[in-house]
Amino acid sequence: MIDRRSLIVVTMSLVAPPVFAHGTLDSIRQGVSGGMGAPGASGSTPGANRGAGLGNDEIGRGLKEALRVGSDRVVSTLGRPGGFWGSRDVQIPLPSWLASAQRGLKTIGKSQLVDELHLRMNRGAEAAVPKAKQLFYDAITAMTLDDARRILNGPSNAATEYFRGKMSSPLARDMSPIVDRSLADAGAVQSLDRVASSAPGGLGGTANPRQQLTRHVVEKGIDAVFTYLGREEASIRQNPTARTTDLLKRVFS
Repeated sequence: MIDRRSLIVVTMSLVAPPVFAHGTLDSIRQGVSGGMGAPGASGSTPGANRGAGLGNDEIGRGLKEALRVGSDRVVSTLGRPGGFWGSRDVQIPLPSWLASAQRGLKTIGKSQLVDELHLRMNRGAEAAVPKAKQLFYDAITAMTLDDARRILNGPSNAATEYFRGKMSSPLARDMSPIVDRSLADAGAVQSLDRVASSAPGGLGGTANPRQQLTRHVVEKGIDAVFTYLGREEASIRQNPTARTTDLLKRVFS
């Protein structure tokens, strides 16, 4: 039989936004694993009867809905204008193979060409990240009860590592053509061509610079997705507060 209370705890731990609240996942775990009293019993854990009267199917749906809420938050944070460019933490740097071209352009007063390329790279990533939403949903749909238990009993980044294991390869595969198109639409490819033609020595013999640029943006973009997801999860596990849909309100009532 599905461990109903474990599913409830996982759901609560993964849905809340990173705001201050009392209570941690560790204290909730203690309530689940030992000594939960009957309703109104002396010494019972507050909130121990969340989801009482709900079927296993509804609680399971609540868990998956919570995960969708969390992943949507990450995608919406990064997949908007300024999501990468406006963040010191995840702004995508220029690839190392552009360093010599950057130095050469500075010597002739055309460093703005590299600055423009840097901005357009990040704009391309911002346009591409929303396409990751369906991949998150696919990973959530595939989640089993055993996955949920491992997340509950795992470290503070257990859900993030679940997604990383399920999504890294398909995310890189599916995002590469999207990023390539997004870079072209954002003007990054044209900027790269201007850098290559203007820099003394060009791009130093770099093979397939457009392909290299796409690969660089995909790798850094995926790193950013999981960086944000990991931070949110760590905070969420300490601050389980928000119930943002009717289903989650029923699960936690």
